[in-house]
Amino acid sequence: MQGIKCLIVLLVVSCMIPERAAANTVGVCIRNCAQCKKMFGAYFQGELCADTCLKFKGKLIPDCEDVTSISPFLNKID
Repeated sequence: MQGIKCLIVLLVVSCMIPERAAANTVGVCIRNCAQCKKMFGAYFQGELCADTCLKFKGKLIPDCEDVTSISPFLNKID
């Protein structure tokens, strides 16, 4: 009986880990969007960046120093 309880607890915990990992990557993604917004100001679409983080569940994390990762969120200079 004790072994079954341990197995159930392990299954529940293992099911929660991917959700936490996804939540952490979304959080990192959104924080990076905020950092890029601070760096680039009006030239960076922070809201679009954050929406993209949520849409893709943090799989595309922007890096403010990598133009390729933030190019979809940059406004063109007039």
